[in-house]
Amino acid sequence: MNAIKKFMQDEEGAVAVEYALLGALIALTGAAGATVLGKDLCGVFQGLATAVATNIYTLPPSFTPCT
Repeated sequence: MNAIKKFMQDEEGAVAVEYALLGALIALTGAAGATVLGKDLCGVFQGLATAVATNIYTLPPSFTPCT
């Protein structure tokens, strides 16, 4: 019975769980931000590639635009 009471009062594992939840939240936020920012950056680089291609040279056949 004392072992169960001791286990219920032990808070050492709670800190690890809190850090794991915090890490998961940070990772989720980073992934969502990268997705949104990635779509915007794709358009920027697409415009840049088009501007360079029309003014300097033609794009290589392997160039594929963003979807």
